[in-house]
Amino acid sequence: MTEVSILFLRACLALLAMPIYVLSFLGIWEPFCKKIFFPFFLEKISAVHERKAKKQKQELFRNLPDFASSSGELRLLEIGTGHGANFQFYPPGCKVTCTDINPNFQQGLLRSMNKNQHVHYERFLVAAGEDLHQVPSGSVDAVICTLVLCSVHNVNNTLKEVQRVLRPGGAFYFLEHVAADPSSWKYFWQQICYPTWKLIFDGCCLTREIWKNLEQANFSELSLQHISIPLPWMPIQPHIIGFAVK
Repeated sequence: MTEVSILFLRACLALLAMPIYVLSFLGIWEPFCKKIFFPFFLEKISAVHERKAKKQKQELFRNLPDFASSSGELRLLEIGTGHGANFQFYPPGCKVTCTDINPNFQQGLLRSMNKNQHVHYERFLVAAGEDLHQVPSGSVDAVICTLVLCSVHNVNNTLKEVQRVLRPGGAFYFLEHVAADPSSWKYFWQQICYPTWKLIFDGCCLTREIWKNLEQANFSELSLQHISIPLPWMPIQPHIIGFAVK
């Protein structure tokens, strides 16, 4: 009965979003989404998410300086930088390489850079999380990834690239929305929203159990916590937060 209800409500939601489905069928939606809609939406939702998750992020990144190299230099690589919502939490003087598969975040990214001049920005790379070949192996002290693993094509391959670019003893920091408890109403609504949400929001998957990928990855240490970030009327409240050491 539950499966029937999910299918019925998915169909109702798809009907409401029919113009977008039509644009997608015609090949118009994806380029419009990547260039205009998603950068605009992400900047707005990031501002809300930032207010709700600020304390958690401050605590998460508090020990970043502990992973500086023996020379005292701290080299960071951020996967899926977007508009640079994390820059404010980085320690002064650290060197950041920004990456994103979508190059259309430039305006918001420049605004964040101007606001956070305590950080040294080395370069911006157009790159997918699964393919960071432009970054040498073992060349960074920490990799940052927030609200990105939901939309990469392959989580495991992304984590392999994270481990490759990290130096031994380096850390991977993450904050990701994930699947809710399968017995909960939140998971029920995630199941309903999943297909339309993924189409509208550039491949974002609502039901990934990313903590399992992290647990199965070959990190020497994993500090992971399940939390809920209060985002009313949004199916992305369940999150995981923490860091893993190579």
